[in-house]
Amino acid sequence: MAGLTIDAVTKKFGEMVALDRVSIDVADGEFLAVLGPSGCGKTTLLRLIAGFEALNGGTIRIGDRLVSSESENVAPEKRRVGIVFQNYALWPHMTVAENIGYALKVGGVGRAERDERVKKALALVNMGEYGERRPANLSGGQRQRVALARCLVAEPRLVLFDEPLANLDVHLRAAMEDEFADFHKRTGTTIVYITHDQAEAMALADRIAVMDHGRLMQLASPHALYHQPENEMVAAFISQGMVLPAEVASAAAAGRCRVRVLGQEVVVRCAPGEAPRAGAAICCRSSQLAPAADGEPGFDGRIARVVYRGGAARIEFVPDAQPGLALHFDQPDPITFAPGDRARLRLADGWLIPRGAGA
Repeated sequence: MAGLTIDAVTKKFGEMVALDRVSIDVADGEFLAVLGPSGCGKTTLLRLIAGFEALNGGTIRIGDRLVSSESENVAPEKRRVGIVFQNYALWPHMTVAENIGYALKVGGVGRAERDERVKKALALVNMGEYGERRPANLSGGQRQRVALARCLVAEPRLVLFDEPLANLDVHLRAAMEDEFADFHKRTGTTIVYITHDQAEAMALADRIAVMDHGRLMQLASPHALYHQPENEMVAAFISQGMVLPAEVASAAAAGRCRVRVLGQEVVVRCAPGEAPRAGAAICCRSSQLAPAADGEPGFDGRIARVVYRGGAARIEFVPDAQPGLALHFDQPDPITFAPGDRARLRLADGWLIPRGAGA
């Protein structure tokens, strides 16, 4: 195993900057997810780590070894990096065992050692009895495990996952999340997991790197990303957060500030050192919005849409104070709102996005 150091990495394709001075330190044995919308640069980052692309600035180290710089690019096969792709890339005419051992065979590893390493790799992914089957006779989840075993048999120092669950249905995805979590727990392998699926990243990763337009927006634990986003992009991207304009009315005290939002004063969580200011913004979640009781302060508006989801509905709300702002909250059965209804909402809590943070 080995850690990974990405230091001020820049990658350009012509005039287009795909990565802009990205820096990430991955500890030995850590599970890091790289998350972001399409085109954010996460796949380019994976290709740079693997050695498939040359960078234009910065450095990449695996353990203590420099593998990428402006003047050096170690070949992919010499990096001892394993990759698990979303399309499995299995040879259909080979058995499971032959697929897993093929790279060892090409590398000149003897038959006895090759068979032993294939056996161990199959055991690691709980596929020991499937060695003689063909890929066509396996389920999607089993094929993914074979792809993982093929990666592990080469004894990589670092394993890269390129959206490995994208081709699986929702039930198989949940099962494979458990498989990956168990695999990481048993082996302690350093993992970089590229995904656009927030639920996967939240469930699996020790930390998550959120990217947008080639830049690293925030690197933090799943809990910190959800509860303490550092900028408006992360606030809106993670779990469909809502960003509301606010004015800070009081300085931070015991981790909370008083803010004015949509004509109401609300006490929200904030970072130390916050002081009164205009032009601020808060992040709130659907669980922090709810209908106000009779006579209770809140902000008025209308119901724009009701989306039933079985047992509960997502209620979309447009506040009178800012008609261009779309808010939403959840209501369990029985659903009492309909499009066009008038309503008053109260905001129970939120997070003041730190000073100077933007999209």
